[in-house]
Amino acid sequence: MNKETAFEFSTIVQKYGGSSVSDPEKMKSVAKRIIATKEEGHRIVVVVSAMGDTTDRLLKLAKEVVAEPTARELDMLLTAGERISMTLLSMALNEMGHPAKSFTGSQSGIITDTTHSNARIIEVKPRRIVEALGSGLIVIVAGYQGVSTTGEVTTLGRGGSDTSAVALAAAVGADYLEICSDVDGVLTADPRIVSDAEKIDQLSYEEMQEMAEAGAKVLNSAAVEYAKRAGIKIHSVSSFAGKTGKTGTVVGDFFEDSRTGKVRAVVSEREVIYVTASELIPLYTIKEILDFFDSEGVEYKQFNLNTYGNDEYSFSCIFPLENLHGYDGIKSRLSKEFPGRLLFFEDLGALSLIGEGITNDGKNLMGVITNLEGIGVSIHDIHTSRFRISALVDREKLNDAVKICHGVFIKG
Repeated sequence: MNKETAFEFSTIVQKYGGSSVSDPEKMKSVAKRIIATKEEGHRIVVVVSAMGDTTDRLLKLAKEVVAEPTARELDMLLTAGERISMTLLSMALNEMGHPAKSFTGSQSGIITDTTHSNARIIEVKPRRIVEALGSGLIVIVAGYQGVSTTGEVTTLGRGGSDTSAVALAAAVGADYLEICSDVDGVLTADPRIVSDAEKIDQLSYEEMQEMAEAGAKVLNSAAVEYAKRAGIKIHSVSSFAGKTGKTGTVVGDFFEDSRTGKVRAVVSEREVIYVTASELIPLYTIKEILDFFDSEGVEYKQFNLNTYGNDEYSFSCIFPLENLHGYDGIKSRLSKEFPGRLLFFEDLGALSLIGEGITNDGKNLMGVITNLEGIGVSIHDIHTSRFRISALVDREKLNDAVKICHGVFIKG
């Protein structure tokens, strides 16, 4: 990241999610919170997501026009949602007597690679933002978007506004970053599934990144990675409770004693596709499949490869559907390219336990297996790491699995 200047006064970056700006009244409430932050003596950059379910509605509209829109045109369409939010919020602030100016991702100097739908930020050149802050303006930036090295509009994938916010915080030398949503901090589970989920006061970058990769919606994985690299603390707070940095969860360089093997959260992800080989296949075919994924821009995770000797292999992986626009077409092309060699399981969900050192011994792993079996939930696949135990279960049983694991590992 390119830190072009150091400000005499402290600079704070705030990011507001779609639920925080979903209607005019909430937009005005957010504007008042921004003003309160500025009146504390801070220079402020605000990153906004699209209002409410705007992105989903735009995506649905595109698919009503054409079954499989091209990635470039889809990016052009979807970025309109954030541009609407940024201009309306800027209008609200100006109306309240606090001069503000809005910028798109490209106007903000957010430069990405050439990947559509899930681009990576290469660098940030915040010249115009620095100039606006120097003039005393509140800066409003459209999240989730940038411009590629070839001049094309790109989007940053699920939670991309978080990534925009972290990148800008690093570029302007912000004191810290606030991620503002309708939830006051990071909880031990999705409150829509577990009504008594608890707020976590602080998390390490590594724990938060594992939660994000496992499907937690509060923060984006790439954003946490950027924050760790830049040494930026993230405050996850409610948009409608308290002033800056007073509540919520702080994500930073915190030490957690890995010897405890404590489970910090139970995370779930409903929309995943499990892909596996239907038979043993040679290594060159594995390479061809991976090359196909790369050419299609398919983001996969938990790739597992097993060898049986004599150049015979099996593999499996998971596709998160949120960034995989046009899945039906990709599946059709895969099936045509590798006839009869791949199986697609489309009725599964992923359950993950998160915490440093939770696989130091077998207690947590066996606890997941025995407790899920005890309520009749079958495990189709399981992966572990130092920070995570992830299990694939039937999607219709996912909520039951989350509730039992939260009760046993968090409450119990």
